[in-house]
Amino acid sequence: MLDWMRAAPFALVLASFAVLPGLAPRFWHRRMALLSFGYVGLGLVIETYASGFAPAVAALWQVTVAQFMPFIFLLLALYALGGGIMIAGGPWGRPAGNLLLLIIGTVLASVMGTIGASLLLIHPLLAANGHRYEKRHLVLAFIILVGNAGGALSPLGDPPLLVGFLKGVPFFWPFLNLWAPFLLLAVPVLALVYGLDVYYAQREARQARRPLRVRGYLNVILLLLLTLGILIEGVWHPGDVHAFSAVMPGEQLALAMLAAVCVALSEGFTARSVRAHNRFAWAPMKEIIILFFAIYATIGPVFLLLANAHLAKDPVLWFWASGVASAILDAAPTYLIFFQAAGGHAAALAAPPATLLGALAAGSVFFGPVTYLGNAPNLMIREIAARRGVRMPGFFVYAGIMIVVLVPVYLVMGWVFY
Repeated sequence: MLDWMRAAPFALVLASFAVLPGLAPRFWHRRMALLSFGYVGLGLVIETYASGFAPAVAALWQVTVAQFMPFIFLLLALYALGGGIMIAGGPWGRPAGNLLLLIIGTVLASVMGTIGASLLLIHPLLAANGHRYEKRHLVLAFIILVGNAGGALSPLGDPPLLVGFLKGVPFFWPFLNLWAPFLLLAVPVLALVYGLDVYYAQREARQARRPLRVRGYLNVILLLLLTLGILIEGVWHPGDVHAFSAVMPGEQLALAMLAAVCVALSEGFTARSVRAHNRFAWAPMKEIIILFFAIYATIGPVFLLLANAHLAKDPVLWFWASGVASAILDAAPTYLIFFQAAGGHAAALAAPPATLLGALAAGSVFFGPVTYLGNAPNLMIREIAARRGVRMPGFFVYAGIMIVVLVPVYLVMGWVFY
């Protein structure tokens, strides 16, 4: 009973984010910080009752320093750099061009990560289609492909796969084992969005084609540098850094410092006209930072319940269990929990046919777009699109659309591969 009580604050965070923006939007935007920190406080009270005040505070401090801070610094840097690169003109804005941009973004996601690719290309996609009335289908497809599935082919693409790489899974294992499920998901989504785009485009005026222009080259260089830093983080381990009772791997601290430098350089040297063209603003990040802090601070007991579930080692079961968990929880810890439950031996799990590892990796990556909380880019893309006037669906409507579109693909994927 106590374990379920400890999970209650996260359930309240999730329920508030899902219900209040649609039911009471003014209240949510005005009181979001108060509610979120209240849930964190409630979690601290429950943990104090369960284990004592000092251990509860130490656990919250550990999560804040070692998990939330590195994540949010990287997110801030990618947000700043993506908003400082202007890609104007080109073939985008028409069905064939939009399809090409989605394909490019999907490929780039495995090279520079889903967050980096999303924040680089969402601005040109929205700008090129700014004259069109209906473009939500493009944003939803962008979330599925660039924000999630595109990261399935390398450890650089998605945090769960990076966790696997850090645990000893070979670098090229995701490409060799997930390319077929990736295509099974990507091809139907691309075909569906292209068909919808052709239908909607026929009802709207065509915009004159303009030559491709790119500005903000400093941010391009910084983005490449940050991507290199993420790769180095996976192989360089200088030792732990202590901040009072919290312990952080030295490579995470180095990457966070690099991210902070990138933000400072981007803010100091990016032309205002580039930011203006992308309608860049820091305001959306405020809500995202608050929400993710509440999630990180309250999600631990949920992962403890998941770790104690003792699921049978059936690949199909693990595909769906890791997928559903990743759709509403943080995918990287979900992957790690299932990885450890499978034995935690990378060489054995990655050896052919590697069905169990493939099932939990596919579930952790491909179920990410089912809810806005499934992966960090989802919320970022939604906030950027909403700022540009796109009428994005609420939490439940969005999840309903994704379930209708993606669950048939998941059923086939589980049946064919696992």
